Amino acid sequence: MNDSGGSRLALLHFLERVQERDLARTRRWIVDEERREAEQRVGEARRPPVPEWLIERGLDRSNIVAVHTGECWDPGKRTRPATRAQAIEALRHQVPACLKCRPDTALGIVD
Repeated sequence: MNDSGGSRLALLHFLERVQERDLARTRRWIVDEERREAEQRVGEARRPPVPEWLIERGLDRSNIVAVHTGECWDPGKRTRPATRAQAIEALRHQVPACLKCRPDTALGIVD
């Protein structure tokens, strides 16, 4: 510190105020982050379980386009949860199995 801008004590008091402001800001950031993490944990706890099987419908919603596993990474936008029996029934009625997740193999239905 140099002596040209004021007394050494005044500069130290200024530094203290700056650091207190920085500490208060850091504490606000901590509180905000704790709140976000708590909200995320609540959201994850409320999330419904991933369905075991998915049925993908066409644009008109009357025809079935594909069958997927519940963990498929590319299921399409028009999928609905399905039971194991519904997935098997769809595959037996010539509904295509997803080529990425292979529900026919997972269900033991391989032609």
